[in-house]
Amino acid sequence: MNFSDFRTATAVDVHAFGDDPSRPLMLACLRWPGERGLAGHSDADAAAHALADALLIGSGVGELGTVFGTDRPQWANASGSALLSEALRLIRSAGWQPVNATLQIICQRPKFAPRKKEAEKIMTDIVGAPVSVAATSTDHLGFIGEKKGIAALASVLLFRGGDAR
Repeated sequence: MNFSDFRTATAVDVHAFGDDPSRPLMLACLRWPGERGLAGHSDADAAAHALADALLIGSGVGELGTVFGTDRPQWANASGSALLSEALRLIRSAGWQPVNATLQIICQRPKFAPRKKEAEKIMTDIVGAPVSVAATSTDHLGFIGEKKGIAALASVLLFRGGDAR
């Protein structure tokens, strides 16, 4: 094992709240009842998208827009967990394994803390490596602070070859 067997990557995803009152909010692969959904080609799960993007970028396989872009109708309305699972399949077929990941969700709503452990469990189960999830607000500044959307920032550590854990 040498240093070239490891890669890190960071990715950001941002979605505005949508106008369709029937669209549920999906965030960190969880449904948030009573919250307005985000607008996007797929389910607009900003957290799952940021994590999938970081995995794709770190492995050199591509990035979210080229792999799951709006020009690919098969991904229309796809769940964040489906995108994340496909990103994992692609990076693993390229010889990479996730070692761990961190995910920072930036929003005024929903209140994330009550579901933090649930989000970490589902994301860890999908990724097959520890995923730490945290949330913060923008103290009512900018479009996120005005409750117009949600952003997420993900960082991953990848290992080429067998299991690094």
